[in-house]
Amino acid sequence: MTEINSQKLKHEQVQYIEFLSKDIVQAKNFYIKCFGWEFTDYGTEYTSFSGDYVDGGFTYGDPVNGTILVVLYSEDIEATQSKVIDAGGTIVKDIFNFPGGKRFQFTDLDGYELAVWSDLLT
Repeated sequence: MTEINSQKLKHEQVQYIEFLSKDIVQAKNFYIKCFGWEFTDYGTEYTSFSGDYVDGGFTYGDPVNGTILVVLYSEDIEATQSKVIDAGGTIVKDIFNFPGGKRFQFTDLDGYELAVWSDLLT
């Protein structure tokens, strides 16, 4: 597993997320293009990732969608949505306003649904 930066640790905060992926190389390329995550491979069936505020991994297996919705934050939601589309993601809920800001939802190349939100209403 990746070494978690102790400055990011916060009591009872989610620290690590693991996904199943039928194609780990494809998953890595998608998340690098979208969010700049860094990866460390542990053999051919597991890779860990690290981003500014998230750590996790992908292990080989058949994805299961619909159990947990991972929500990412963006300072520029339109630019993030464009990166998701350019990387091959599918927008399943276009940008919409909600009381806390804006949000959209997408599926990655394995079919997982994730969301991106911004507190900026402009």
